[in-house]
Amino acid sequence: MRKTIIIGAVLALMAGSASAQTQNPPANTGPNNRAVNTTGANNPGAPVAGANSFTEGQAKSRIESSGYGNVTNLKKDDNGVWRGKAQKDGKSVDVSLDFQGNVVAR
Repeated sequence: MRKTIIIGAVLALMAGSASAQTQNPPANTGPNNRAVNTTGANNPGAPVAGANSFTEGQAKSRIESSGYGNVTNLKKDDNGVWRGKAQKDGKSVDVSLDFQGNVVAR
């Protein structure tokens, strides 16, 4: 009888645990999500330091899709920000791309 009660209690705990796991929302949701910026607008504090998962090719493509051409000398700095040179409207500018996808020219 005692074994039956213990086994029943263990099974109940396991079922409750599995149920709780399926009810949790996925990670990185809500207004404080610091994932890639997809709104088309830059974060006003950009470039933001952080672990950057963009490859050099992805960084170049993202910068080019923001209207810059001739993107060269891309290097990731110690803050995880891709930095390089590009051209826009016939002018050479310094560009950067942070982990959120923000493109900034200076």
